[in-house]
Amino acid sequence: MAASIFEPVGDGRFVATAAALSPWSDQSLHGSPVAMLLAREVERFPAEQPMFVTRLTVELLRAFGRIPVEVRARLVRPGRKVQIVEASLWNGEQEVGRATALRIRTSDVAVPDEPEDHPHAPPESLQTWAGGWRPGAEAYHLIGVENRSPADFDEPGPHFSWFRLRLPVIPGEDPTGLVRVCAAADFPNGISRVVDPRRMSFVNPDVTLYLHRHPVDEWVMVDARTWLEPNGVGVAEGALYDRRGRIGRSVQSLLVEPR
Repeated sequence: MAASIFEPVGDGRFVATAAALSPWSDQSLHGSPVAMLLAREVERFPAEQPMFVTRLTVELLRAFGRIPVEVRARLVRPGRKVQIVEASLWNGEQEVGRATALRIRTSDVAVPDEPEDHPHAPPESLQTWAGGWRPGAEAYHLIGVENRSPADFDEPGPHFSWFRLRLPVIPGEDPTGLVRVCAAADFPNGISRVVDPRRMSFVNPDVTLYLHRHPVDEWVMVDARTWLEPNGVGVAEGALYDRRGRIGRSVQSLLVEPR
């Protein structure tokens, strides 16, 4: 059993473990581990004042599996109040993943306190989902994260699920709030599927999340819905919650085609 989702191999490079693998293929990674590794690099990029990542767009440029990747970051838009940081994953001279993060300075501001109603049951009242779409138990959604869902989860249509990391992204490192959100952000298309994934694929080449605050603990809920069109294009959207209420939104573009 993997002890982490990625393992460092020196010189700023990492190799994915079995806990990062996709539900579609054991030769590629799930989008959430890619997003977490890129978000980690964004947060490590220096800033002169406290900054909050309010938007993160991850583009999955090329499918890749358990190969060494180097993480790089650069400041695209400098500023005292708003910045854009870009992080990317490289396999040699080939870029395989990229994230663009918009971060805003934080400060104390008086705003109205708006009560929030939670739309669904807490994770303790739900069952752990242990199903899979391909043979084998090595996949991120089975061993990298825990997924607690209602009893009708296997039925197609809009659904919600709670997620929390089972393993650290990097050995010995506690995940930040942003990383915990990224752990769940790539799931809207899977949990709100409207077609049989054994007969049709609906892979997302990207994921964008918007946040206005971090989760209060390790659990993040995704309340998702999918829209598919007969031209082979779709969109999946997930409202993001923690125990207290709404924290943001995750959106995926979908490439839809028969298997």
